[in-house]
Amino acid sequence: MKFCSLYSGSSGNCTFVGGGKTNLLIDAGLTGKKIQEALRQIDVSPCDINGIVITHEHDDHIKAAGILSRRFNIPIYANTNTWEAMSNKIGDVSEKNIKVFDGYYPFEIGDITVIPFPIPHDAAKPCGYSLIHGKKKATIATDIGYASDIVKNNIKNSDVVLLEANHDVEMLKVGPYPYPLKLRILSDTGHLSNADAGKTIIDVMGYGIKTVILGHLSKVNNYPGLAFRTVISELEMEGIKDGKDINIDIARRETVSHFYNL
Repeated sequence: MKFCSLYSGSSGNCTFVGGGKTNLLIDAGLTGKKIQEALRQIDVSPCDINGIVITHEHDDHIKAAGILSRRFNIPIYANTNTWEAMSNKIGDVSEKNIKVFDGYYPFEIGDITVIPFPIPHDAAKPCGYSLIHGKKKATIATDIGYASDIVKNNIKNSDVVLLEANHDVEMLKVGPYPYPLKLRILSDTGHLSNADAGKTIIDVMGYGIKTVILGHLSKVNNYPGLAFRTVISELEMEGIKDGKDINIDIARRETVSHFYNL
């Protein structure tokens, strides 16, 4: 199984997951040109993408979904509520490439099993995904106001997890955002803070997790070094050592992150 965060942050999100002969994008929240360039950097042709799987309808997750679907004949997968909320934002999509699903039941895309699960975020019906190929499992859990039991249960037993570490609470409180936006981000349907990302990792330790990639960092209320140090500090207070007990990585905003061959 292959896993790579192509872009991750408040300005756009797109993750590559490959297994067997199947290649997927989870979200496509940047321009088609940028996503195509990122795929070239990991030696994957856009023509070989078998599906774009959407977490929710916010622009930083769907911006190029329609463009890539039309350009490369790629199916788009989204639950019914999400599709209804996003369909008028992404332009026309061929009927055969509209793959709508209901509920949170596992389904197959080629060689990969896709398991959607509900996440607490202010969108129509947002979901995270666990993706399984053979004995390997990857989970994407970003845009979560808090780490619910459902989120944590899906994270367990993952070889790699892309977990939100969106903001530093104090930076957000004193930063330039309008007060209503600050309240939204801090709410249970907003975004996960650095400290809460660390606490979430602690809660799922002992369940076979090998690598956690901190993602969806705010450009205004966070920076990579702070996110990393805050999470490491939370772990060290519980005696958990990075590089020994677990590997902590950071997803980059503007460039391709580490490519994992699981």
